[in-house]
Order: sequence, then C-alpha cells, then structure tokens
Amino acid sequence: MDSPSTPRYAGAVAAGAVAALTALPAAAVAAPSEPPAPETVTFDLPDPTGPYDVGTTELRLVDEDRTTPWTDDVRELAVSVWYPAEHRPGDEPAPYADQRVGDLFTEYQVGRRFAGVDWESAAGSAVPGARADRSAGRLPVVLYSPGAAVPRVFGTSMAEDLASHGYAVVTVDHTGEAPVRFPDGRFDDGDRHWEDEPNVITGFTAARVPDTRFVLDSVEDATRKGWTDADGRRLPHGLAKALDPSTAGMFGMSLGGATTVHGMGADERIGAGIDMDGSVDFTSDPEFAERFPTADEGLDRPFMFMGGSRVRDGEVLPNTHRTFEDWGRLWDNSTGWKRDVHFAEARHFSFTDFQVVMPQVAEGLGLSEEQVEGAIGTTDDPQRLHASQRAYVRAFFDHHLRGERRPVLDADSPGHPDARLVG
Repeated sequence: MDSPSTPRYAGAVAAGAVAALTALPAAAVAAPSEPPAPETVTFDLPDPTGPYDVGTTELRLVDEDRTTPWTDDVRELAVSVWYPAEHRPGDEPAPYADQRVGDLFTEYQVGRRFAGVDWESAAGSAVPGARADRSAGRLPVVLYSPGAAVPRVFGTSMAEDLASHGYAVVTVDHTGEAPVRFPDGRFDDGDRHWEDEPNVITGFTAARVPDTRFVLDSVEDATRKGWTDADGRRLPHGLAKALDPSTAGMFGMSLGGATTVHGMGADERIGAGIDMDGSVDFTSDPEFAERFPTADEGLDRPFMFMGGSRVRDGEVLPNTHRTFEDWGRLWDNSTGWKRDVHFAEARHFSFTDFQVVMPQVAEGLGLSEEQVEGAIGTTDDPQRLHASQRAYVRAFFDHHLRGERRPVLDADSPGHPDARLVG
C-alpha cells in the first residue's frame, strides 16, 4: 500500500501535485499533431431524476476579513444555488458555462483539443431566477466544492439532480485557483499565480476551509429578511424562506473531497459529507497534517468515500480506504457512520460532469478511445455509471439529512453494477 508521500500515490488521487488533482490526464489527452476539429461540438446533461423542476441563481459573496492567497485581493467568491423551482411556459435553461471559463480551463489542463466545444449553448435543466417551489418544503443545504483549480460548473449534473429531489445545493468557486466569471460578468482568468508555490495544496486548503465556513454563514444570513449579496442581488422569490441551513451537508471531488472532510473537522454545522476520489492528508508537506489533522482525529459525523481506480505501470489499482493510507487513517479514527463505495471502472474525472460530457464530444474533437478512458475510465455505459453516482450521493444525504432509510447504502445493489461497497 502506497503512502501518500510517495510520487506513485500522488499521481493517483492527487496528493501533492496540482496536475494530478486537476488535469484530465495530460498524457492521455495531449494535443495530437493534426489541427483541431473545425466543427463546433456541444453536449447535453442528463435530466434530473426528482419530482421537482430546478432553478438556479448566481451570487457574489465577499468576506471583508480575508484576502485571496497569491493576489492579496479581498476574498470574494462566486457561487451558484440550485433549488426546486416553478417553471413557466417559455422558460429557458441557464447556459452550462461561460465560454471563457470552459475554454481557459481546458486550455490550462488539456490543451487546444477542447477548443471546439461550445460551452454556452450546452444547457442543463435549471432555469435562472425561477420562483422557488414551496411544495418541496424546507430544503436541506448541501455545499459542493470542486477539485483544485477546477471551476464549480463541472459539478452541475449532481447539483441539479439533488435540487430536483428537494435540496438547495450551493456550488462554490474558490477564487484564485481557476477561471471564474462573477455574476456581473466580470471575469477572473485564474492567472495561476500559485504554480510556483512549493506547497500549493496547503495554500489551497487554507483558503478553502474558511471559504466553506463563510458560505455557510452567508446561507444563514440569506434566510433573514432584507439580505442581499455583495452586489445587492436577492435570492429568487420564496427561496430564502425555504432554506434550512440547520440541516447541512457537503460533498466534493478531488481536493473538494478533502475540503469536505476538513470542513467537517472545522465546522460542526456540516452534518454529513462525501469525499469523491480525493486525498485527505498530503504528507509530502508536514505543515498540512499539522494544520488539517482530521485524518488523525477522525470524524464523529457520517461520511462516505466514493473512489475510482488508477493505472500504474499498466496495472489497475483501486482507490479505497483499504489501499490508501490516509483514507484508512480517517476510516479507522472515525466514530460515526461511514461507507466506502468503489467504482472500479471509473477514473479521477469520472466524478465530474466529464463522465457524461466526454463521450459526447470525443468524436467531434477527434479523441481516441484511449484518451477518453484515461480521463473517465472503461465502463461500457458512462451514463449508467454517472446515474449510479447520483443515486449514491442522493441516498447518502436522504439518509443522513432527512432520516430516510436507503437500502442501497447497506449492500451491493443489482441496479448499480458499477458500484461495490468496501467494508
């Protein structure tokens, strides 16, 4: 079993190197010699599975007491809120992503081969600014944190699905890591000031954990009459009264998963959390374990690992608490409810929208089967694997935030052949 301080571990679930945390595998998705495909390429997200339509709104939150690492600008965050909503005839869903965000992220991480993707014409199911559907009752609040230097938009499918089942999901861009478009149209290109930092993950996490607490504070404030964001925006009609921040959970992919774990360690308001394929303790930097000791202290509230597999020297190796030392420590030291769900055919970016996006854009971009598999794995049905991930995330929060029993968490399910529980 590899220690997270070894280079082999770092390449697996992102201990130490930002490239391992964030990039669609660089070698697997490198630009080929021929020119990029000239045709515009687009995609669709899967429909949400719940009984409610979905709305979304963007906000700018400013923490006057902190600054953004590497720039010393006042700490400001762009967030999106996803919630059950009332749709009206003629409503149009929000664009998937600002074109500059999608273009810059793929340029930073995978090069020009994604230049043909039309990020704006792709759309999910959420209508911007729609009136909240009060028939959904009080809404548990779930935060989503993306991978290091990854925009929040790549968790959209999971957020929409949870919202369609009666949750308010707040997705967060951790400013300074990745390109961000703020609600007023202002654009921060994520200038990657951090690239030469020796312990960049420690710096990321040191900003992210307070971000988590500040977002929770802001959600609580938003339930009070007269609240607006930093630019004077109000929540859509009916949403403030529907929010229930006293019932809160969190999940994230890669470093977002670590942010979830350490956010739970720092803030007891987070009642349950999911780490999707992200290392917890980066022991290549001793300061990290000193500042974020959750793996050694354990958690007393429910958490769940969701892991894929990595390929090393041609061998496929599982990402579980039995194979990763830091996951194992957190598992052994935690006294609360816990589960470890393994998706053997998944890879690191399977735990983002890329699981369903890449198969749709691969042909138009000229990506080979090997390149796609390097990013999202080898399952024969990417949509099925993604649907199972959504089902396990939803079941986890249903059980722990609503007290509803979900048998899928207790034993392997024939309805989810890509998933196995690891005891």
